[in-house]
Formats: sequence, C-alpha cells, structure tokens
Amino acid sequence: MSDNPRARRLADRIKEIVATTIDTRVKDPRLGFVTITDVRVSGDLQHATAFYTVFGDEEERAGTAAALRSATGMLRREVGRQTGVRLTPTLEFIADALPENAKTIEDLLVEARHRDAELARSKEGAAYAGEADPYRAPREDDADDDADAAVEDAAAGTAVEDASADGADARETEQA
Repeated sequence: MSDNPRARRLADRIKEIVATTIDTRVKDPRLGFVTITDVRVSGDLQHATAFYTVFGDEEERAGTAAALRSATGMLRREVGRQTGVRLTPTLEFIADALPENAKTIEDLLVEARHRDAELARSKEGAAYAGEADPYRAPREDDADDDADAAVEDAAAGTAVEDASADGADARETEQA
C-alpha cells in the first residue's frame, strides 16, 4: 500500500464495506466465521487486496476461501456502488498469516520460559568452579613493598628539590 492518503482512506472504506456485505448479504453455507483484518490498495487505486482470518479448522478455511472467491463479483459491485470511484478496484482475498505467526511466537515464549525455569533450578544447587571471589586479593607482603616505594619516592623528591635549588643558585650567580 502506498503512502497516498486517498489510497488509505479508500482501503479503510473497502474494509468496512466488504465486512458488512459479507455479514449481511453473502449467504454461502461454506462461509465460516470471517474477520477482515486489513485491506491494501495499490497506488493507482486499481487493485485491492483484502486479508482475512477464519475461526476454525483447515476445512472451514478452505470452504471460506471458496465462498469468498465465488462472492468476489458481488462484493466488488457493492464496493463500486458505495465508494463512488470512477474505476472500481479488483478484489483479491488472501488468508492472513497473523494467527499462525502469533501462535508460533507464543510457542517460542513458552519454550523460553521453560528453559529459564530449568536454568534457575540448575543454578540453585550449583557452586562456583573456582573460588567464590575470583578477584585477586592484595598480598600481605605488598604492604611492605608499598612502604619501600614511598621511601624511594620521597628520596627522589628531595633529589629533585636539590637539583632545582642548584639550578636557582646557578641563575643567581649568572645574574650577578
């Protein structure tokens, strides 16, 4: 379906007309419990595709498809009469895969919940493969090394101060 606002309005109108006509005027015994889920109209408004779902088993779906094929002419005539467009679009009925897709997604969600519950059960009695705290703890002799490093840093700091003081003395003698 295009982004044409007129095509969207026509598709909505066709959906209402087809649903009402199927409910009130189509008397085919093969017709099951039908719901028109969507209608898409081509950009040139010449072709309309109606998606439908049928409540029931595969036999009722096949019977409904045959009933809609036989009633297509009457439905097209009614669409042309009620819409008033210059060229009445051709109608095509396609069984909507929405219920099957929803069922597949629901089955996948149930399986995911089952696997999550199974994983939670297996985690209850499990223990860590290594230690409970996998991070390294500082060694006790590291404290002695830290103290030695502090003494070395302090000695290096005084050496830097001495060098800067010698540099200051050299500048003073040069200025004099």
